[in-house]
Amino acid sequence: MCLFSYAEDPDPDEQAPAGLLFVPVRTQAAGPVLRVFRTPLGERTAVGFSRRDLLTATLGAGQPAIPLAEPALRALTEP
Repeated sequence: MCLFSYAEDPDPDEQAPAGLLFVPVRTQAAGPVLRVFRTPLGERTAVGFSRRDLLTATLGAGQPAIPLAEPALRALTEP
């Protein structure tokens, strides 16, 4: 689990690129499919972890994932 303070959270206009993210997927016969989650308000959202160990700590050791750059993840989740 990653804990942070909102005081340390950068302004959205000042955010640095996230770099390579570890993105949870479901394995299908045709290949990996992006795993989509729901926020507490029911909105669909994708997640990416900055480190594999954070993904494992959150979703378990058996969770398959692929590395993606933030722009690629955003492009996959556009309406």
